[in-house]
Amino acid sequence: MKTMTCNQLGVACNKEFQANSFAEIAEMSQKHGTEMFHINDTEHLKAMSEMNDLMQTPDDMKNWFKSKKNEFSKLPED
Repeated sequence: MKTMTCNQLGVACNKEFQANSFAEIAEMSQKHGTEMFHINDTEHLKAMSEMNDLMQTPDDMKNWFKSKKNEFSKLPED
């Protein structure tokens, strides 16, 4: 099991996500983002807007995902 924070994923807070795979972390982060969207959290909304811009260029999004997945793989086990 490894831990990444919302902030490590390029977003806006120190909420921790623990999982065995990056795919699980990404899913938890997406759920957290949805929750923050529903309460109109300003910092998360700003980060989501930036992520949406990144998603407009498939190569940029692919590179971002690859770098975060690589970062996850280098983390120590909890």
